[in-house]
Amino acid sequence: VCSSDLDIIRTYFNKPGIWQAILFLLLFRFPEAQLVKIGKLFLMDSSEAGGLALSLGDIGFVNGVLGIIGLIVGGIAGGICISRKGLKYWLWPMVVAISLPDIVYVYMSMALPDNIAIISSCIFIEQLGYGFGFTAYTLYMIYFAQGRYPTAHFAISTAFMSLGMMLPGMVSGKIQEWLGYENFFIWVM
Repeated sequence: VCSSDLDIIRTYFNKPGIWQAILFLLLFRFPEAQLVKIGKLFLMDSSEAGGLALSLGDIGFVNGVLGIIGLIVGGIAGGICISRKGLKYWLWPMVVAISLPDIVYVYMSMALPDNIAIISSCIFIEQLGYGFGFTAYTLYMIYFAQGRYPTAHFAISTAFMSLGMMLPGMVSGKIQEWLGYENFFIWVM
């Protein structure tokens, strides 16, 4: 480890508001970190187990096509909104937008719809909100990385971002087994 590497780490952890920033990076996607691990299992699981019993082809279409379209549209909308009024104005609406649409999973776990159009609409709404809200998260990391060593500081922030997804995801399966799908999705909310 050379002295410039240590300086990168030192300057990152000496940034004003570092501990608030780390908490933000770890917790902003806390609900989504759990949902993303269990959501696909819920779509795939049998109706007897409380799932929607979708085929792999249906899951691929719902998540891989409609979900991605929702994510992209949400991200573009988030970028446009932030470009007009700034991150400070949009931060709290985007915090809400990244988690509130998760309520579609509560609905689906209670209603157990078998209509692919309803399920697709729910996944699209959830991913639209996620894309919109994630824009704030990404921009926050960019702003926080400004100053000396911006690329390295952004990389460190992405490591905390990954940790914020990994840790809740590691326990989400046990929580879902304990609570069942419906109560798990309520917990996520």
